[in-house]
Amino acid sequence: MIRFRQVTVTYPEAATPALRDVDLAVPEGELALVVGRSGSGKSTLLRSVNGLVPRFSGGTLAGEVRVGGRSTADLPPRDLADVVGLVGQDPAAGFVTDTVEDELAYVMENLAVPPDAMRRRVEDVLDLLGLHELRHRPLATLSGGQQQRVAIGSVLTASPRVLVLDEPTSALDPAAAEDVLAALARLVHDLGVTVLLAEHRLERVVQFADRVVAVAGDGTVVDGDPAEVLRRAPVAPPVVRLAALAGWSPVPLSIRDARRRAGDLRDALAPVADEVVGVAGRTPGERVAAVRGLVAGYGPLTALRDVDLELSAGEVVAVMGRNGAGKSTLLAHLAGLRAPVRGRVALAPDDVDPAGLDPASARGRVAFVPQDPTLVLWHQRVDEELVAADHEAGAAVGSARAVLDRLLPGVRPDAHPRDLSEGQRLALALAVVLAGSPPLVLLDEPTRGLDEGAKAELACVLRGLADEGRAVVLATHDVEVVASVADRVVVLADGEVVADGPARHVVSHSPVFAPQVAKVLSPQPWLTVTEVARGLERVGTVGGAA
Repeated sequence: MIRFRQVTVTYPEAATPALRDVDLAVPEGELALVVGRSGSGKSTLLRSVNGLVPRFSGGTLAGEVRVGGRSTADLPPRDLADVVGLVGQDPAAGFVTDTVEDELAYVMENLAVPPDAMRRRVEDVLDLLGLHELRHRPLATLSGGQQQRVAIGSVLTASPRVLVLDEPTSALDPAAAEDVLAALARLVHDLGVTVLLAEHRLERVVQFADRVVAVAGDGTVVDGDPAEVLRRAPVAPPVVRLAALAGWSPVPLSIRDARRRAGDLRDALAPVADEVVGVAGRTPGERVAAVRGLVAGYGPLTALRDVDLELSAGEVVAVMGRNGAGKSTLLAHLAGLRAPVRGRVALAPDDVDPAGLDPASARGRVAFVPQDPTLVLWHQRVDEELVAADHEAGAAVGSARAVLDRLLPGVRPDAHPRDLSEGQRLALALAVVLAGSPPLVLLDEPTRGLDEGAKAELACVLRGLADEGRAVVLATHDVEVVASVADRVVVLADGEVVADGPARHVVSHSPVFAPQVAKVLSPQPWLTVTEVARGLERVGTVGGAA
C-alpha cells in the first residue's frame, strides 16, 4: 500500500539529507509505528506519503514514493486525499471551520460525498472517537486533546485507505489515547486500513503495532518485527528497557506479557524495595503561589470549580486529568493570562494577583510555556530568540543556549523557529522562558514531540529548578515523565481537585495514571526503570532476574 524506493530527501541549505536511501514497504491493513529521536526525520517520512514533502516543504526528493499504486510525483496532495489522510502534530493548524460537526463534514464536502452518506459517516466518527457530546461546540473552546480527536475524526470521515498520523496521542489523556488507538486498531483489523503512525510515547502504541520503522539520526531507516527493532533502537518504551535490564527473551511488548515474566524479578527486588525507593517525600519550602476558591469559565462553560491549591518552593507538581478537566485553565490563571470569575490567585511574598501585573513584571515572577510553544517565539532565527531571552531575563549571555543544548543538542542557530520540528520548537520555548530565574515555572504539556532522551534531560532541568528553590508545575498526560520527576500529583476532574498527594502514592494507586513499571511490578512501589536498576545493583542480580 505504501512503497518507498530508494528515497532521499534533502532540504535547502541542509548539510546532510533528512532521509537517505529509504527502501520501505507497508502492506495493506498494517499499523506501522515510526520511532526515532526528535529531528531524526520522522515527520519528513510521514509527509512524503501524500506529497507534502517536497511540494510544500521545499528541497528535493530523489527516488519514488507510491501509495495505493499512485506516485506522489504525479499527483498533488489534494488529488491523493481520497487515499491518504494526514493529521499533523498541530491539529488546530488544519482547522478550517468553526464547530466540531462542520469540521468533520468539511473534507467530505470537498470530495462531493452525498449528504446522506456524509451524515452517516459523521455519526460513525462521533461515536468512534467519543466526540458526540462535543458535536456543536466551537473548536476554539476545546482543549488540546479534544482538538486532536477532532482532527483525527475530520480525516476519518473521508474513509481514506491510508492514515498517516504524527504524534496522534501527544495531547490525549491515557484513557482517551487508549480509545483512539483501539479505534485505529479496529480500522486496521476490520476494514483493512493502513496506518503509518509516529509517536514518542511508545508505551501507549507499541502493543498495537504490526511493524516498527526506526529512523536513525543519519536519515537511514530500519523496519521489521516490533520486538526485534525496538531491542536495538535508540528509543524504546519502559517495558522493553525493563526487559533488557532483567535479561528477558523474547522481549515482551505488553504489560500482560511482562507481568507473566516478572515473578522472579519481583522476588529479587522485594527485600530492597523500601530501602531503594523510600517512602518519605521531599519537604516543600516556602509558599510561592496560592489558589483560593478559584472559579473559572469560558462564557457559560465552567472550567474550574472552587479550586484550592498551594505551590511551594522546591517541589515539582504534576497536574493530571482527562482532556477538558481544567488543567490548562488552571495554568493560565496562575500565569495571569486570565482573571478568575470568582476566587483569587496570589503570588508570594506580597500576595499579588498575576493578572494585574504588567508583562515585564510578570516575566520576572512567572515563566509559562503554553501547549503551542510558538506563542512565545517571536524572532526569525533560533539564535535571535536565545539572545533576546537572555537580554529580557537579565541572564548571562548563553544561558538560554545552554538550556536548549541540554534538552536537544544540534538545533541550528540560523533556523526559523517555525521550520523546526514540534519537539525542537518546544525545547526552544523552554529554553527561552527558563533563561531567567522566575520563582514559579508553568509548563503545559511540555513533553509533546520530545524523545526519551530529551524527556530525561527535561526531567533533570525541572529537578534542578526545584532544587534551586522554584516551584515547578507541569500539566501533562505523560505518566512516565510524572513518575520520573514529580514530587506531588494533583488530579483534576470536571474542574475540581479529586486527588492531591505524593506522586508515588497517587499514580501507583491509579489504573489510568500508573506508569508501565508500576503496572508490571505491582504491588511493589517501583515506578521507573532507573529505580529498578538501582534495586538490582543493590541485590547484585543485574541481567539475571529472568
